[in-house]
Amino acid sequence: MKTIFKAALVLTLAFACTAAYAADTLNGAGASFPYPVYSAWSFEYNKVTGVQFNYQSVGSGGGQRQITERTVDFGASDDPLMPDKLQKDKLLQFPAVIGGVVPVANLEAVKPGELKLDSDTLCKMFLGDIKRWDDEKIKKMNPGLKLPAADVTVVYRSDGSGTTAIFTNYLAQVCPAWKEKVGAGKAVKFPVGIGGKGNEGVANYVKRTRNSIGYVEFAYAKQNKLNYTQLKNKAGNFVEPGFESFEDAAETGDFDAKKDFFLWLTNAPGNKSWPVAGATFILLAKEKVDSNKKVVKFFDWSFKNGDNKAKELVYVPLPKGLKEKVRGYWKANGLQ
Repeated sequence: MKTIFKAALVLTLAFACTAAYAADTLNGAGASFPYPVYSAWSFEYNKVTGVQFNYQSVGSGGGQRQITERTVDFGASDDPLMPDKLQKDKLLQFPAVIGGVVPVANLEAVKPGELKLDSDTLCKMFLGDIKRWDDEKIKKMNPGLKLPAADVTVVYRSDGSGTTAIFTNYLAQVCPAWKEKVGAGKAVKFPVGIGGKGNEGVANYVKRTRNSIGYVEFAYAKQNKLNYTQLKNKAGNFVEPGFESFEDAAETGDFDAKKDFFLWLTNAPGNKSWPVAGATFILLAKEKVDSNKKVVKFFDWSFKNGDNKAKELVYVPLPKGLKEKVRGYWKANGLQ
């Protein structure tokens, strides 16, 4: 799996079909947030079926654009599209897996999970209002840590990104100044910092840049051994990112098939909830029934056989009831 995670930005997983199976290929593009788990699922699915799974990790904006232009079999986005947008572009949408976006920092004397931040401090760092690591607000929350007397370097996503959409959706909920000055979306104008392309790009920048802070999907933080932070959640508790805190956030979600599952999971109210959680979604072109059935077959197989691998990579599989809602949605649209 390490070689999979360290692949280049545009990643293609292609495996030779055995003589027992007819050659078949699924082409997708979009969010880098779920790339690690889609890679793992596709590897196993190919061994069972011989189907090749080519997925380009180009960001949610690219995934939305490519499925709208009908250049791929499916798009992938962490930024859910509203029902009216889906109707306009003749698209279907369903969730595939749930994960978390985490702040990550490169601080020499700080280990993963040691640094504590609250929403106000995190917001002010990304606004550029808190400029140094030895700021009193940070020191007060972290009395036992040796914080550097150094400037904060912010790292953000430079491409249209569902990870950014989740992160900025959270900041806009908890920080009025962020909502007013920056807003939320796949691509916003960050007031300060440097941009990296994809979760991979941000992870690499943070890893190379001392005293930096950025945000990535948790699997990238783990794989790159980045120092993820604790965050104070809506219930007022400092929590670490991980399967339990992501699952706690996921349990609050009321996904509705009639709304094409449009839902944000940020700032969830649970005592143990990670506040920057989110689902990642698959987008299909309504008229491409034959290829859609192949895509659905892959995700149905993954729902049945991929939960352990998802958990291993610190993603939360869809709850059983939500999987059944998704299957009902597929059937209602003639895909299963």
